[in-house]
Amino acid sequence: MTTHPKKALLLALAAATVAAGPTATAAPAVARPATTAVPKLDWKPCATPGGPAAQECAVLPVPLDYGDPDGRQIHVAVSRVLSDRPAARRGTLVVIPGGPGGSGVQRLAQKGAALQRELAGAYDLVAFDPRGVGASTTASCGLAPGDRYLTTLRSWPGPDGEIAENTARSRRIAEACARHGGTELRSFTTANQVRDLDRLREALGERKLSAWGTSYGAYVAAEYAQKYPRRTDRWVLDSTGDPDPQRVARGWLANMSRGADERFPDFAAWAAHPDRDRDGLRLAARPEEVEPLVVALAARLDREPRPSTTPGVPLTGNGLRQVLQNALYADAAFPAFARLAKAAQNPVGTPALPPELAQPFRDEDAAVMVGVICNDVAWPHTSPNGYRAAVREDRARYPLTAGMPANVLPCSFWKTAPEEAPTRITDDGPSNVLMLQSRRDPATPLAGALKMREALGARARMVTVEQGGHGLYLGNGNACGDRAVTEFLTIGRRPARDTHCAN
Repeated sequence: MTTHPKKALLLALAAATVAAGPTATAAPAVARPATTAVPKLDWKPCATPGGPAAQECAVLPVPLDYGDPDGRQIHVAVSRVLSDRPAARRGTLVVIPGGPGGSGVQRLAQKGAALQRELAGAYDLVAFDPRGVGASTTASCGLAPGDRYLTTLRSWPGPDGEIAENTARSRRIAEACARHGGTELRSFTTANQVRDLDRLREALGERKLSAWGTSYGAYVAAEYAQKYPRRTDRWVLDSTGDPDPQRVARGWLANMSRGADERFPDFAAWAAHPDRDRDGLRLAARPEEVEPLVVALAARLDREPRPSTTPGVPLTGNGLRQVLQNALYADAAFPAFARLAKAAQNPVGTPALPPELAQPFRDEDAAVMVGVICNDVAWPHTSPNGYRAAVREDRARYPLTAGMPANVLPCSFWKTAPEEAPTRITDDGPSNVLMLQSRRDPATPLAGALKMREALGARARMVTVEQGGHGLYLGNGNACGDRAVTEFLTIGRRPARDTHCAN
């Protein structure tokens, strides 16, 4: 999923920072070559319903601190599906999920069978749960349930753009993570995920890896290719954000306002189409009427939240906006949002909340989603009044996102500085990268992907798909885009220059 809300949350947990008193400065990490022997992986069956029958899982010990490779070890859960056509096998493909917070083990279970069919045995398929995720070593911030709902972890402003509650919550989360997260939470960084991936490469006995990284996973893949360029074979970046090291995460969030604005017309055309009359989901007679309707409905729910089928959790305006953001990831999610909007319009009846609104995240999941982006990069200092002004401006320009992408986050009050500077992506490395990008991506819009394309230079080729959505390969049904990736991974054929796929 690429549409899973945990993946979407990464792209939403970014903004500028409020000065929060003295900040503890950690000593820069100096990653020495690991001297600990790489362990043999003990693979055991772990197939799940609907996933590949041959999926196996193992545990990989990794250093808590790569500056002390022989020190304390934590564990990373890894998974594989061996090639079912050994004669056709050419290497190992690592599947890198979005996030932070996405599970590679689950992603492989979801996509493994499709990859087996598409790649015809060319690869052993491998993935892992990054530290902090799933069956890997986790950490906890001890957050109250109310602070762990998607609509509160994302910094949606209050009615009329008020941010006092967001500011108080962000400070509370940062302080709780400082008290309870420990060294484990501080180790949750993109740089360490990249190092753990290279540790997995060693454990697999591979000289090089191929990769398919989606969303945040595409950034992880790009950082790996920058740090270990000669250990990369065929490298796919699917739905990519702006790699500017000064705007990592913060810039991704800011771009979501534009992304939603560019993507929404696809939903509006769908929701106003006469075919929607057959299933009762037509929201307006004309596409241009859909956005004002949704904006007004959210404003009404701001003033008068509706009781839902989940006791104690009403449908609010921000809840409706959040479901819309998730729905824009794929056309297949349009009906569910239209159904919720219809229910909210109905003066009788009780709206049914989707799972991402109905219950809070586990504390461990919230910790890694917040921790990675706050550990990765230092956030600029901005006053509360500066945030109010930014939210006000963003709300006026992009009503669908209501100022959320410009709002304050826990990173504004984080108690430790990054241990190392973010990686700058450059054109220094082999020309073995293929980028796949939707023209109307609500989470990683084309403008940001073009920044990654520019940074990679001659190392990359880019295929732009003339459709909307996020996470394209084997996900959004574009045969041309799927074919471009499959041909690259299986036979090494890559476009001679940047190209596009018609819808």
